[in-house]
Amino acid sequence: MKNILKNSFALLIALLVFGCHKIEVPVNTQLTPDIFPQNASQFIQASGPPYAALRGNYALDYYFMQTFTTDEAILPARGGNWYDNRGYIDMHYHTWTKDHGGTGSVWNWLSTTIGTTNQAISILEANIPASTATKAQNISELKMVRAIAYFMMMDMYGNVPIYTDYGDFTPKTNSPRAEVFKFIESEVNAALPNLSVETGVTTYGRATKWTAYALLAKMYINAEVYTGTPKLKECIDACDNIINSGKFAIEPRASYLQMFYPNNGPQMKEFIFAIPYDPAATNLPGTNGFMYHARYDVPRSLRAKYNLPFTPSAPQSTLPEFYAHFNDKNDIRNGQWLTGLQFMNDGVTPIRVTTTKKGYDQFYTGSDGSAPYTYQVELTPEIKLRQDVATFDLGNDEIAWNMGYRNVKFYPDATSTNRNQNNDKPFFRYSDIILMKAEAIARGGSSSVSAVSLVNQIRANRTTSPALTAVTLEDIYQERCREFAWESWHRNDMIRFGKYEGSWGFKTDKDVNKRIFPIPQGAMVLNPALKQNPGY
Repeated sequence: MKNILKNSFALLIALLVFGCHKIEVPVNTQLTPDIFPQNASQFIQASGPPYAALRGNYALDYYFMQTFTTDEAILPARGGNWYDNRGYIDMHYHTWTKDHGGTGSVWNWLSTTIGTTNQAISILEANIPASTATKAQNISELKMVRAIAYFMMMDMYGNVPIYTDYGDFTPKTNSPRAEVFKFIESEVNAALPNLSVETGVTTYGRATKWTAYALLAKMYINAEVYTGTPKLKECIDACDNIINSGKFAIEPRASYLQMFYPNNGPQMKEFIFAIPYDPAATNLPGTNGFMYHARYDVPRSLRAKYNLPFTPSAPQSTLPEFYAHFNDKNDIRNGQWLTGLQFMNDGVTPIRVTTTKKGYDQFYTGSDGSAPYTYQVELTPEIKLRQDVATFDLGNDEIAWNMGYRNVKFYPDATSTNRNQNNDKPFFRYSDIILMKAEAIARGGSSSVSAVSLVNQIRANRTTSPALTAVTLEDIYQERCREFAWESWHRNDMIRFGKYEGSWGFKTDKDVNKRIFPIPQGAMVLNPALKQNPGY
């Protein structure tokens, strides 16, 4: 991300020094009423910590938990590399427990975001002068940050405690998921009248009225999962508020892939709410702020192709079951994948690696295993646990490191020297609004337009293949797979479409309790009033 994030957030991030980041415990600050803030322009800087907290673990830990628990991606070990105390194995097999590192890190990150935002709201409510015309907007914007964090907690953990008052350290038990839903809904609706309608540079990366409608649409399309009661009309109405604003458009085929490049930003027509990343930005203590996609996505043999100043390892890949959705040769979205034989950017020069016969295939039994061996890199679709099934290990040779098709949607950033990328990551895109409305109609919601016409709006900007004449829910699901790969929505989609208990890769677990994660053990130690989720 450009200098927007640094200029807006850096000052107050430097002022705030937090002693702890759990919702239930005190947060200490050097921000005092007598020094800051006193006017509307200072608020922009004062809003930095909640946004910096939200940026925190969104592109790393949260992405892992939303992605490796589905058929979208897998991160197996290779000769012991990336075994990481079974963290990725448990995500794939759905065998995580309350002690799983990923469930704990995401809970702590979202708790930090909520606690940081509660603190900022408390100080700003008390100290922004009543005469400041934008006070209501300022406070409502931060409440939207908190609502987004609570939405992610509700989606992942189901039943969570609700804290809104800074300084309230009373241990609270979990509120039922349906109550958390109502709380978020009421917070968003209360904020809506006060939020900015502006788009572009001035509000980029900040919560606007359109962010609020998008969050409501996402809640309503999932309402039956979250509460047991569908809210299809409400979803369509929320989508229509964004569509009828005329402020957004589907990014055309020619620039679809550019939406995710390191130089993306407020110029992208689809971005309703994006989380900005900048390798030079200061991270909020207790969060990481990493945007590490190239490290995890790009094979080490392709470092020169992308001119990277570090050696990537590409431990993650997709599964054949997910890649099967990319079955239209005319679709621009195929361009996000690395498959088959690999070439330099000229498309002609083969990418070759020189190793030994044993280095290429560790199971080679010939007497000349140490003899040099040069081959053209070829990424293969299958994932095979050649070395050890129990440790999820493919082996530590070139065959193993080339297993699995890779995704470079968040295009490698050759300018970063610390592996951290400049690619901003969209949270809500206009295409999601169009497809959520189409889905709500296909599920029985009423509208003056058809689901197929909405899906064809997306496809007209993605493929040169003929328009569809009808769509089913399965068609919409597959379209979502193609459109939002690597954007942290697939777990949410699989649950809603009834596919999360299916089998893929090596996973066969069908336990419906795994639709939500356990309350982490660390959180339950800090707050004894918490109750564990069913099945854990």
